[in-house]
Amino acid sequence: MTTTTNTGNFSGRAQQVQSSFIRDILKAAGQSNIISFAGGLPEPSLFPAQQLAKSAYRVLMNNGQEALQYTNTEGYLPLRKFIAERYLRQQKIPIEPEQVLITSGSQQALDLISKLFLDPGDEIIVERPSYLGAIQCFSQYSPLIQEVDLKEEGPDGNQLKEWMKTSSPKFFYTIPNYQNPTGRRHSIASRHDTASIIAESDAFIIEDDPYGEIRFEGETFPTLHSLLPEQTILLGTFSKMVAPGLRIGWVIATPDIIRRLTILKQASDLHSSHLDQQIIYDYLTHYDLEEHLQSIRMLYSKRRNTMLAAMREYFPESVKYQIPEGGMFFWLEFGKQFKTMELLEKSMKEGIIFVPGETFYASNPVLNTARFNFSNTEEDKMKAALSKLGALIKKMEQPQIATVKWWPLP
Repeated sequence: MTTTTNTGNFSGRAQQVQSSFIRDILKAAGQSNIISFAGGLPEPSLFPAQQLAKSAYRVLMNNGQEALQYTNTEGYLPLRKFIAERYLRQQKIPIEPEQVLITSGSQQALDLISKLFLDPGDEIIVERPSYLGAIQCFSQYSPLIQEVDLKEEGPDGNQLKEWMKTSSPKFFYTIPNYQNPTGRRHSIASRHDTASIIAESDAFIIEDDPYGEIRFEGETFPTLHSLLPEQTILLGTFSKMVAPGLRIGWVIATPDIIRRLTILKQASDLHSSHLDQQIIYDYLTHYDLEEHLQSIRMLYSKRRNTMLAAMREYFPESVKYQIPEGGMFFWLEFGKQFKTMELLEKSMKEGIIFVPGETFYASNPVLNTARFNFSNTEEDKMKAALSKLGALIKKMEQPQIATVKWWPLP
């Protein structure tokens, strides 16, 4: 029996939060006949399941009583040390374990940051377009969201500078490496420009970096945190590097910010899974993470190239895209009058789904854009689906000739 709940007792915050379009559409992705370019899903065959099973066995057999007990909110200290030491080793960033807070994925980090900074009506800045999950999270706290156009080299510095002059934003949320949804990477010059603009204010940078390790070509660029450590909160996660089901992410910030976030996390969940933290630490110390990451890069690079070749072959020249140098996504721009939501409606009848770009804007959505994920689809299926999509796009672009009905003369 279905009943309707009286929502009168629900908070205004609960009533205004909308379901994620991507989560809704991914319900269809579980069907065997669906080819999905929709989710930002890693390739499951690359999950180190056997190695994680051995790690879980070792943890439970050797340290099970501690691993199954409550722990401190900040997180498992050996794991926090590992993360800090890896930043020093990989990017020459000096970070102390006390600057690391373990979270239940980066999404919890975004929620804790929102709780720390935002009162209703506070201003924040996001890239345009930006990660839907972040927009959805921030929106719970009723901020005024301003947008800065994301260009090929990074966020529009003039727009960012203007917003900093004319308003008092609490923070600027950005994804510098292979951004979700556009796949773009901020240039070194853009990173320095962003850091210098924010340095002249009291605002913070929220630097979300889930894709930085998935680099197919080029060199490592400096983090915004390394350029402006006192005013940057850096987010990382093992979801794309190892497995998202573990839900292990982290926040790096000043000790004072970490202390304040820790208090908020205490009220939220006490601590992230102690068992999962110990399992992933065992995995990281018994196996070669860099070798595993290289396998991910090789497969994703191959799939990116397959998607690129198929779009060049099957899509009309009116469809524009920038070739991502890493990450998981292509960002497509169609003709000005094209509506990608209409394309989705037609493609779903063919068993193909993707995400229309309009869902990634905080305001004034652009209707002729789309995000295509390439990490989670086998190449043969990818080619077949893109061939069908190309035919649909060409058909939709054809001018519609009105049919004139002639009436007989009296």
